[in-house]
Amino acid sequence: MKQSLLALFFLVVTTSFSAYAQDAADYQTKSDILYREGSELTDYMKERCRLDIYYPANKTDYTTIVWFHGGGITGGEKFIPDEWKNKGIAVVAVNYRLSQKVKCPEYIEDAAAAVAWVFHHIDEYNGSAEKIVVSGHSAGGYLASMIGLDKHYLEAFGVDADSIAALVPFSGHTITHFTVRAERGIPGTQPIVDEYAPLYFVRADTPPLYLITGDRDLEMLGRYEENAYMWRMMKVAGNKHTYLYEMDGFDHGSMPLPAYPLTLRILNELGLR
Repeated sequence: MKQSLLALFFLVVTTSFSAYAQDAADYQTKSDILYREGSELTDYMKERCRLDIYYPANKTDYTTIVWFHGGGITGGEKFIPDEWKNKGIAVVAVNYRLSQKVKCPEYIEDAAAAVAWVFHHIDEYNGSAEKIVVSGHSAGGYLASMIGLDKHYLEAFGVDADSIAALVPFSGHTITHFTVRAERGIPGTQPIVDEYAPLYFVRADTPPLYLITGDRDLEMLGRYEENAYMWRMMKVAGNKHTYLYEMDGFDHGSMPLPAYPLTLRILNELGLR
């Protein structure tokens, strides 16, 4: 199902003031948890492979959104979106190693390690491993899609990617990321679809996939059209749980503003809130 029109934003915002009234739970935050293990961690891994978890301390069996920041895989820092605070869910904000200090696929492997950490540890915070949603903006959306669709990344950490309750990438590349291409000397205007492209892993049996982009005329580097093609090819492959949303009037940087409450609505529709 494709959805567009600015009216969708107003619908979501209106809903947020009613169905998404602030939760009465007591929330706590644990910061800078090292999510990679082993005796061979580099200093850079010890610096960047950390996450924060914001969770409702007096609830059980709640949903957790694992959130990857944007920044082109060359910058950015973890943060908990304000729009997801006090909503009865947990949010895990993840840092990962950045290009120039490491190369593909090391940052994708970091993303998988972080999601696996949540699967293995969320019960310690009384959350449910059956209600883990993976999301992110821009580069973070790309990472979310890669580890959710190419199952070998999570398999390396003992997790079946199909156990993810939903994938909700915000304006993520579906072709090979421009930073991955830049590492090979390929310009950002040259599209590539290979094993580092979510599009390479189109199949019928993915977790529910909610592709959200900004306005097609305002987005970065044809990002809407990439996601629209992903949506179409998923349908051709027989996937019945891929959805496409275009946030009319919002560019690449501002599109999270309507996408945050839309994500909460999606969780409601999936029975995850």
